[in-house]
Amino acid sequence: MSKVKLPVSPPVQLYARCVDASRRPTDHVGDWPEAGRVYPVQMRRNARTGQPQVHVLGFYAERPYGAFARHRFETVAQVWLN
Repeated sequence: MSKVKLPVSPPVQLYARCVDASRRPTDHVGDWPEAGRVYPVQMRRNARTGQPQVHVLGFYAERPYGAFARHRFETVAQVWLN
């Protein structure tokens, strides 16, 4: 048996409210959040910069990459899955 530990995210589902839906980029192709709505999200780090970003589950985005800055959302719930 291998003793290598793989990075595993905790079994939680985050929900966040959009607090800033302004300044949609003109070249954005895909879904855009609405202010005040709550979305299921994942927090991931940007591969290039290492900064945390919000990924809204179920959103479709072609361009630019479908991630949003953290200042646009506030976490409202964290549900542990088992």
